[in-house]
Amino acid sequence: MPLEHRLTTLESGVRVITEAMPSVRSVSIGFWIGTGSRVETDAQAGLSHLLEHLLFKGSSKYGSLEIDQIFDAMGAELNAGTGKETTSVYARVMDQHLEAAFDVMTDMVFRPALNDVDSERAVILEEIAMYEDDPQEKVFDVLGEAVFGDHPLGRAIIGRAEVIADTPVAEIARFHGSRYVPANIVIAAAGAVDHEQVVALAQERIADGIPLGAALQAPPAPGAAGAKRRFERKDTEQYHVCLGGAGLSRHDERRFALRVLDTIFGGTTSSRLFQEVRERRGLAYAVYSFASAYQDTGQVGLYLGTRAENLSEGLAVVATELARLRKVPATDEELTRAKENLKGRVVLALESTGARMTRLGSELLAGTPLLSLDEAVARIDAVSKDDLAELVEELWRPEQLSAAGIGPDESRFDEAVAAVEPSLETAG
Repeated sequence: MPLEHRLTTLESGVRVITEAMPSVRSVSIGFWIGTGSRVETDAQAGLSHLLEHLLFKGSSKYGSLEIDQIFDAMGAELNAGTGKETTSVYARVMDQHLEAAFDVMTDMVFRPALNDVDSERAVILEEIAMYEDDPQEKVFDVLGEAVFGDHPLGRAIIGRAEVIADTPVAEIARFHGSRYVPANIVIAAAGAVDHEQVVALAQERIADGIPLGAALQAPPAPGAAGAKRRFERKDTEQYHVCLGGAGLSRHDERRFALRVLDTIFGGTTSSRLFQEVRERRGLAYAVYSFASAYQDTGQVGLYLGTRAENLSEGLAVVATELARLRKVPATDEELTRAKENLKGRVVLALESTGARMTRLGSELLAGTPLLSLDEAVARIDAVSKDDLAELVEELWRPEQLSAAGIGPDESRFDEAVAAVEPSLETAG
């Protein structure tokens, strides 16, 4: 299954990247913008997310309802997402609808009307309220605050309610004008697509009246905040707990080894955490590890959700598994199984036009090399036990892990966390 992409940089600075899949009749297309919560100041916290919503409220040529009707008539779904470092607007359409979809999406991204702002503010305020009521979701941002401190990477992508409610429309427009510039945008498409057609569409639709601007520079990397403990009291049935610390950047060559390690530790149903905490002892329904990568840093962590009577035992098992991970990062069987799991997931994802489009857009925008399938498989196969041991020692030492929790009793949380790291400092 070859991975052959074509890349063209337009005079405006927009990069167009495509990958043809002759066996399909659909096209996944996405606009990837190099902006997210990380580039926001405290006074802007949430504007990337608000702006993503407002793109759907109409553009210079299309009204909000008209946008919905056009994509409904195509049998397609238009969606978007905001992350720490990127915003994306994407759709999957039949090949004969590509031009129409492209025209609408281009106008939304480059020429939003910024209409009906107050109604969308209200929608996002409801979304924030829903987020505050979901401790299983919020605890990850509580961990981010503990790991990254005051740096924007430690802030929730969803934003602050007062920013969403009070930022004037003129300021939102300035925010868009400074970030949605051609040099900061990648257009990616995969499926039944002709590269030259997409390039021609981009040249035609983007040329008129759009300031060229310049690609944004990433803000400084976060400093070493040290291990912290954060807890938010909430009357919940479960305690929601995350442990974690700084990880690897998306450019670190060891990222393949980290994916193997994460698969072994808590990334699958056969992983150590899942088997020991859930399957053998029944202490939790959800328990897993995770890893996130950014331009110049990253994060590793694990999540455990459990009732009060199981909290201490659950975290004691986590502490035991962390100790075992340092002593034996992987058996031969675990290493082989994790590698085959990752290779299988890579290959299976390539059957999806959406996954291929996402890979093209996100990797090119981040400046990460686009590896062929053979290259990716070779990187996974090359991971050794020594590679895993080095990562465990660097990233998973208990004394450098921060802890985050949401639940009814902070003292009970503190007592349970002490089984993993007894000297955690409370974050201010």
